[in-house]
Amino acid sequence: MGSQKIVLLSAGQPSLNPRLVKEADSLCNAGYEVVVLYCYWNKWGAAFDKQLIPTKKWTAISVAGDPQHKWFTYFLSKIFYRIAVYVCGITKGKMLSDVAISRSAYFLNREAKKHKADIYITHHLGALPAAIAASKAHNKPCGFDAEDFHRNETSNDINNADVVLKTTVENKHLPQVNYCTTSSLQIAAAYQNIFAGLKPVVLLNVFPKSICTVTDPNGPLKLFWFSQTIGPNRGLDDVVSALQLLNKTEFELHLLGDQLPSTIDFITEIINSGITVKFHAPIHPDQIIPFANQFDIGLALENDIPYNRDICLTNKIFTYMQAGLAIIASDTIAQSDFMNKNSTIGHIYPKGNPKVMANILLRYHQYKEQLVITKNEALRLGHEQYNWELESLKFLTLVKQTI
Repeated sequence: MGSQKIVLLSAGQPSLNPRLVKEADSLCNAGYEVVVLYCYWNKWGAAFDKQLIPTKKWTAISVAGDPQHKWFTYFLSKIFYRIAVYVCGITKGKMLSDVAISRSAYFLNREAKKHKADIYITHHLGALPAAIAASKAHNKPCGFDAEDFHRNETSNDINNADVVLKTTVENKHLPQVNYCTTSSLQIAAAYQNIFAGLKPVVLLNVFPKSICTVTDPNGPLKLFWFSQTIGPNRGLDDVVSALQLLNKTEFELHLLGDQLPSTIDFITEIINSGITVKFHAPIHPDQIIPFANQFDIGLALENDIPYNRDICLTNKIFTYMQAGLAIIASDTIAQSDFMNKNSTIGHIYPKGNPKVMANILLRYHQYKEQLVITKNEALRLGHEQYNWELESLKFLTLVKQTI
């Protein structure tokens, strides 16, 4: 097996894609030679990549430039991308869709074909055309990991430019992949309904078993939410409104993520709401679970529009489980299904209904013994059922069978 080579492709960065990192690590540990082709996305992700990549067994190659070290290539990639987006838009997806799908698509295509491998696996729709091109060039199989239902990531309007572009790329390339994995049952079903021969395999967004232990509630109940950026339309309005209905001294809201200039008004509204809120700058992905362990309740506040948000099952719930937190989740299709199947780890609430959330929080504050039981249940299920040690076995078997 040691002579077999696998190329993983992403139009993003390793530090921003824990799913890619977990798969690359598992493949290396299984004896494969692994090369990861990735692309600059943002400044803090690049800083964390500098810490992450040297610790890994796999080889990482940056493609399509970056603003600091390969600025000219980065500049060219943006020019190519903007031209392609314009042409793709006026032709309604008929021309240059494979270049318009991501800033790095053109350069990824060129780089991927330079690497002869036994299989090409892409972790980003923006890298799918490159993976298909490389697999054809070397007559080898290709796998695609659909962490999201990409055609409805930004809109449900079939005439929306992003929907047209992503639908075009999916319709062109997904029938050519040799396997497809998704992050939820609902995303698998959505793709299966469109592509009858795809037969997606579900790989949940779980993490390796943590060494965390449950911490007892001490002082105000500490609520935790994280994402790459802190901004509106993420469900945070619900928790802010819920906390305004309660004794503000009995709860703390902790938010981890990047604060962009475009979201400063929203952040100012949270600060002026009167609740106790603490902001935390982005941290290394490997540190999020131990960091979250100090809190009591994890918030999974997804919306149901666009459709992808309704059927995706993000890494938040599984992060909270490994950190030993009780979970409050909005009632999207995917989260409702998961929480109903695992009802001992927390509660779901109707999105847009802060009064129900406030009642859940109040009960947890009044009955802290039950809160501790719930936290322990979340950690137990994380260790016994929802972890990468188990999920990775499905992934490795799929890759082996495909090769």
